[in-house]
Amino acid sequence: MSNDRHILLLPGSLRAGSVNETVLRTAAAVALATEGVATTYYTGLAGLPHFNPDLDTDPLPEPVVALREAVEAADALLICAPEYAGTLPGSFKNLLDWTVGGMEIVDKPAAWINAAGPGRGLGAEESLRTVLGYTGAAVVEAACVRLPLARGDVGADGLVADPLVRDRIAEALVRLAAAV
Repeated sequence: MSNDRHILLLPGSLRAGSVNETVLRTAAAVALATEGVATTYYTGLAGLPHFNPDLDTDPLPEPVVALREAVEAADALLICAPEYAGTLPGSFKNLLDWTVGGMEIVDKPAAWINAAGPGRGLGAEESLRTVLGYTGAAVVEAACVRLPLARGDVGADGLVADPLVRDRIAEALVRLAAAV
């Protein structure tokens, strides 16, 4: 059995090939070379039903069951979500809404990487801090980082090309894992 800290990577964008997806795919690649850290990339964002408290009862919709099981199985959560209209995308807020009714996220270490350009993304960070507070997650401030990236920063392999940025992603993973 592995002693790795298992981090669930939660993308906040539905856009294929988004910079946010790139950051988390890079985190997964970096984790392979980081002792004590393992990751799982969550792929169910698009399949979650719209949050409705009337549906937040047994039996839960299958995509919600899968989400809650993924959160439960993780030791920590790493989020990378874009900012739309000054806040989180509705689809990602919907994902977080589905975690409120369960206890899986309570006291779970959580952090985010903000990949927005200079002067952007602060609304998403503020929204994450607020909503994660409502869910009961334990935000690990030391693991929350701002890495302004553009599509041009993506290498031919689909990962962040800059080794210094990759090092900062690795540092965020290690700090998050240390909070477990």
